[in-house]
Amino acid sequence: MMKFRFRRQGADPQREKLKQELFAFHKGRVLTLLDDDSLHLWEIVHHDGCAHLEEAIHFQAPSRPGFDGASGLPSLAHITVVLLVAAGDMAALGTEGGSIFFLDVPTLTLLEGQTLGPDEVLRSVPDDYRCGKALGPVESLQGHLRDPTKILIGYSRGLLVIWNQAARCAERIFLGNQQLESVCWERSGHTVVSSHSDGSYAIWAADTGDSPTAQPTVATTPYGPFPCKAINKVLWRSCASGEHFVIFSGGMPRASYGDRHCVSVLQAETLVTLDFTSRVIDFFTVHSTRPEDEFDEPQALAVLLEEELVVLDLQTPGWPAVPAPYLAPLHSSAITCSAHVANVPAKLWARIVSAGEQQSPQPASGASSWPITGGRNLAQEPSQRGLLLTGHEDGTVRFWDASGVALRPLYKLCTAGLFQTDCEHADSLAQAAEDDWPPFRKVGCFDPYSDDPRLGVQKVALCKYTAQMVVAGTAGQVLVLELSDTPAEQTVGVASLDLLQDREGFTWKGHERLSPRLGPLPWPAGFQPRALVQCLPPAAVTAVTLHAEWGLVAFGTSHGFGLFDYLRRSPVLARCTLHPSDSLAMEGPLSRVKSLKKSLRQSFRRIRKSRASGKKRTVAGSKLQEANAQLAEQAGPQDVEVTPVQRRIEPRSADDSLSGVVRCLYFADTFLRDAAHHGPTMWAGTNSGSVFAYALEVPAAVAGGEKRPERAVEAVLGKEVQLMHRAPVVAIAVLDGRGRPLPEPYEASRDLAQAPDMQGGHAVLIASEEQFKVFTLPKVSAKTKFKLTAHEGCRVRKVALATFASVACEDYTETCLACLTNLGDVHVFSVPGLRPQVHYACIRKEDISGIASCVFTRHGQGFYLISPSEFERFSLSARNITEPLCSLDVRWPRGATHISHRSRESPKLSQANGTPGIILAPQSCDGSPDPICKEADTPEPPEAMLSPMSIDSATSADTTLDTTGDMTVEDVKDFLGSSEESEKNLRNLSEEEARACAILIK
Repeated sequence: MMKFRFRRQGADPQREKLKQELFAFHKGRVLTLLDDDSLHLWEIVHHDGCAHLEEAIHFQAPSRPGFDGASGLPSLAHITVVLLVAAGDMAALGTEGGSIFFLDVPTLTLLEGQTLGPDEVLRSVPDDYRCGKALGPVESLQGHLRDPTKILIGYSRGLLVIWNQAARCAERIFLGNQQLESVCWERSGHTVVSSHSDGSYAIWAADTGDSPTAQPTVATTPYGPFPCKAINKVLWRSCASGEHFVIFSGGMPRASYGDRHCVSVLQAETLVTLDFTSRVIDFFTVHSTRPEDEFDEPQALAVLLEEELVVLDLQTPGWPAVPAPYLAPLHSSAITCSAHVANVPAKLWARIVSAGEQQSPQPASGASSWPITGGRNLAQEPSQRGLLLTGHEDGTVRFWDASGVALRPLYKLCTAGLFQTDCEHADSLAQAAEDDWPPFRKVGCFDPYSDDPRLGVQKVALCKYTAQMVVAGTAGQVLVLELSDTPAEQTVGVASLDLLQDREGFTWKGHERLSPRLGPLPWPAGFQPRALVQCLPPAAVTAVTLHAEWGLVAFGTSHGFGLFDYLRRSPVLARCTLHPSDSLAMEGPLSRVKSLKKSLRQSFRRIRKSRASGKKRTVAGSKLQEANAQLAEQAGPQDVEVTPVQRRIEPRSADDSLSGVVRCLYFADTFLRDAAHHGPTMWAGTNSGSVFAYALEVPAAVAGGEKRPERAVEAVLGKEVQLMHRAPVVAIAVLDGRGRPLPEPYEASRDLAQAPDMQGGHAVLIASEEQFKVFTLPKVSAKTKFKLTAHEGCRVRKVALATFASVACEDYTETCLACLTNLGDVHVFSVPGLRPQVHYACIRKEDISGIASCVFTRHGQGFYLISPSEFERFSLSARNITEPLCSLDVRWPRGATHISHRSRESPKLSQANGTPGIILAPQSCDGSPDPICKEADTPEPPEAMLSPMSIDSATSADTTLDTTGDMTVEDVKDFLGSSEESEKNLRNLSEEEARACAILIK
């Protein structure tokens, strides 16, 4: 299924909003109505075998059509509703003034002489109904399935009219007396249903009785008798059994449930009130649309909500929800962190999928399958599997299949069951309310409310070879879990680690720790907890890392870091990283306002220091400036190599608040004590530019055995590094003798990756917010560096080591350093030389949340939140690209002509990041190839358009995500630049690149 983002050239997306969207079936056209009363016709056109969506023509409704002539037409301002009639070749426009205009769709021109004004309708209305009142705006227009000349018109006042456009007369008139909200025409045309603002709906007989009809056959207020809210939309669907469906939104009792977002389904005596957590936008049923069928026989109900799409199976008793293969809401609870796992082993993948299927069993019958279809996927099956893990505010971790284009939910891990929260009380209240009226039924998985904010997941780590996992939360809880294929009941061991054990005189004023449940607890199949470590004070965990081969987990907060042996369930190390004057971090987030005076004092101190240092430098540097000026006059530009200007960086104060925040943790088997012996080490970087390196004594496992001896793990401080300017340390990585990063745990021992070079000298790469620096080991002497802030004027936000594969040579790869800055730019540097390679503009610098949420993958791709509910995907690698390739079968009617003036030209929209390749397979009505395609001499491109085999499994969602594909600096310039620049760049594209489609998928 494809979802298109319509963007007009020069349009302001903040001001123009979509009001209505209509699809012309078998026409390849889409008609959109914006809130500025403009209509836009879009066409699917093809070029070189690819399809793209272009705006063919637009129409701006004049506010006073009769102003420039004597046409005498009523005002066309404020279009309220649009209906496509005559097989999509004509559109009826209902207006706020009560008039209906008719528009020729291919040309978007008004048809003269066919306008239906309210005065013409009032002639057929009895005098006592007029009463000098206007009919009001046109609220609804509905076409007849079997007779396209008939239109059902609903006016705001309540009047319903069946208008025959061919005879230009009113065939039937229904004199409603309640404010109208919507109308629906039963399939045969014998029944009309209307909904009203007082929470009622009425059924009118359209085939019997005299016209006009004053009273409906049935009028009911489903949730009366007390005042109810309006029924915004109603549907009537017929069944052969005689038990017809009445489906409507709204209508809830105003005083009790006026704030609920509900859709009610009524069939005979069965009434279900679907209760959603976000606003209902629209809904429709999947039913038979063939004119020869006598009944609708609805199969499914699709409800589009503000935050999700829910589909219910109407053919299965109980009307269960159908699991969505895509469009699952990523933000069912607010996303607090994310992580990516590439190249997941097939065995672990199958176990995770099995655990997810036990949570929500898939439908066994074909009737319960996803009822929405559209397009055919032509992309090859990914050779590797990728997982995207998202941590949420309610304490859940969700596993997403990121192997293809669409993110697919696999499994959900809930950690709230381990702690005592207030959710039990809420569940008891909900249980007691089940017998009340209306019969509410919670539907959908979007739940923005959290039982306890302390449950929020801050960091996630997963070992893909041992199925060990670490989940760290807001209240200092660190949970070690292991994947199990069977349910179990067990007691979770709890350990506490005081990070301030050597400090006195400080009081924690933040939130309390979570209370774990005591005794054996039942756990379903999936990830089950093995150990719980509680950090004291219970501050949010800021960094975590797992080494399953050593059985160790390291974690850090704003107070320090700790090391825990989860095999023996015993603490190994606790280190406080706070500066002696940093009392603000002790107090917690609830008391930051009290330290305003302290913050002001620190700010003024920094200002005075910078001014004093600046004065000293001006005096000392005046002679140097004179000497440089004389040298510049003596030597010409060709004789002097100009050194890049570097910005002066002010050092950060040692007593800045939150200087002890642990930003990164890292395990490595390297040389720390001397150059002859290597062993396990742990590295920690803080917000004040401090790096602590510990040598670990991990007992070796017995030969041929998996378990190591029960001897305790020991940690000894080996090195301590303080960076200049005290810039926060963002990442740490150890490079082997060949300059490559060390493999993950178990990769080398299981021959899954090349073993590291232990003969040459190792080096450690330390990335701070200001620069990248490589130090030799074990002496820790500076080897090379790159001052990013001094050269570019930006700060580092995210860093990752990525492997880039060559397009020309499949066996050649390079490891580079990918960096995201606070300006939203992505820089790529060589490793270990730290030479700048490329520079991309990726994220808007104003998008602070997007920059903070960015996650790099191991093979040159990345994800970031473009909105609270959408991950945008980008690729830095020319070879590792995940893009949607699909075919769109459009059966053009015989004699149909393209109306787009740009159908023979190149796409006007640039091929920015996120542009898919869509192969169009046009056909005529009889299934033969379209003669237009023959004239264009379009080649057969299915094999040529297939994407290259993806090395990394990460991908973005087909509909919920915003971009896919390879992102280059030219793409970004095209996307943000003017149309002239876009056309110039497109003309320079090669023939292969010109095949790409200009549809932006969101």
